[in-house]
Amino acid sequence: MEFSNITKSGDGLIFDSHAHYDDERFDGILDELLPKIHKMGVDKIVNCGCDKKTVIKSLAIADKFPFVYSAVGIHPCNIDSDTTIDQIKEFAKHKKCVAIGEIGLDYYWEPQKKEAQKELFIKQILLAKELSLPIIVHDREAHGDTLSILKQYNPKGVLHSFSGSVEMAEEILNLGMYIGIGGVITFNNAKRLPDVVKMLPLDRLLLETDAPYLTPVPYRGKTNHSEMIYLTAQKIAEIKGKNLNEILEISHNNSSKLFNL
Repeated sequence: MEFSNITKSGDGLIFDSHAHYDDERFDGILDELLPKIHKMGVDKIVNCGCDKKTVIKSLAIADKFPFVYSAVGIHPCNIDSDTTIDQIKEFAKHKKCVAIGEIGLDYYWEPQKKEAQKELFIKQILLAKELSLPIIVHDREAHGDTLSILKQYNPKGVLHSFSGSVEMAEEILNLGMYIGIGGVITFNNAKRLPDVVKMLPLDRLLLETDAPYLTPVPYRGKTNHSEMIYLTAQKIAEIKGKNLNEILEISHNNSSKLFNL
């Protein structure tokens, strides 16, 4: 596991609003990795479960590490798992659960199950509203239906790893939601995202990794982890004409507000 130089970003400013440390790539190394990146500036992490198995693992990680919190939900690609809404409701009672997620729509991997995905998404939004929790939304090649459902139910939350247009971002902002930006903003082939970042009010920005995925340049292709957020923040700072620590601090404040931490 490679570590970049966090001294550029100050101390304790990183809030990773979306990670998957329950992924098998982290098996056997979390006891070393998480305390190390915590000392290097990672103040808080929200780890997102995607079905019963990963939620149980995520909550166990949150129990073990004081600076890790959990979101619980059924990912659209896990629609055929044996996880139920009632189980998610029970998991959400855990003291370290701060959101319902990762939930949403994925028409890239599961295009044949659109109606079932929409039904599951709506059920989990209603659960979040019942429990007064924000949602963490997955939207892949399903922008129209995602936006339509969010407009209809108007939950609080964040659109994770935003990949839509500037126009869609404006619609999300009008709903009072946040937009999550990760390592994709550093990719050379990121086409629309820089324009989204240009128009995005800083008080609606959340930084995220989606670890172990979407590792920012120059570590693309390696395992992502929360300390690498400073690379994403650097790129956003360049686009917005701000300094790195300002972006990290604002995102930290926004994440703390959304997740009530």
